[in-house]
Amino acid sequence: MAHFNFGGFELHFEDTGPGPVNTLVLVHGFTSNAHENWGRTGWVHAARVKGLRCVTLDLRGHGQSAKPHDPADYGRANLAGDVLALLDHLGLEKVDLMGFSLGAHVALAAAMAAPHRFWNLILGGIGGRMLEARPRDDAMALAMEAEDIETIAEPLHKSFRQFADEQGEDRLALAACIRGPHTPLDLDALETLSVPTLVVAGSRDDLAGDPQALADKIMGARAVRLPGCDHFSAIAHGLYKAAVFDFLDGVLED
Repeated sequence: MAHFNFGGFELHFEDTGPGPVNTLVLVHGFTSNAHENWGRTGWVHAARVKGLRCVTLDLRGHGQSAKPHDPADYGRANLAGDVLALLDHLGLEKVDLMGFSLGAHVALAAAMAAPHRFWNLILGGIGGRMLEARPRDDAMALAMEAEDIETIAEPLHKSFRQFADEQGEDRLALAACIRGPHTPLDLDALETLSVPTLVVAGSRDDLAGDPQALADKIMGARAVRLPGCDHFSAIAHGLYKAAVFDFLDGVLED
């Protein structure tokens, strides 16, 4: 079990140790954790088979990391800062970075803040919907705070709440994460992002939307749609792994 301290918070990570080629840093989704997102689904094993050093981080509010209940302690900038601080802690100058869902938002924020730290960027479980200007929705936070899960009417919110309960996550910390500072996506900066980028989402992932729409906004980015996958089934799909490793190897087909 490995931890480091950043900004007064103790953050948990796992590290498979140096490999002969690049390091792949993995950032999990909302209500999940590093083991559930990346260990149980075979990503860490697959990366090791490929000869990659694999580092997984529990975002603050999740897993074995600190779980503050103040929304001010969250937001993309703070979570992206945790990723960059992890690289500094491990002495990693430049890595490949992949995030899924919330983790993809965090990974994108980290790459936009410090593009020189990343060889490649993989954004999973997000797409064109993040380009839409939408009013802030407090319903997910309220779902985390609800005493009785059966009072949650929206199926998507209920699914996230059920998953949080199954993982034994701190629901008040998750609600604070949702209510954290929200900075609109800088589309001009997105279009000048110089990190080679792959965007992956399921064909039935209505939460993400079309991955090609997001890829079109990033210089030279590629997109892959996973047939038949929704937001929850995409992470473990073999085609997701194949697309990512082909991208990292430079052989991804159109």
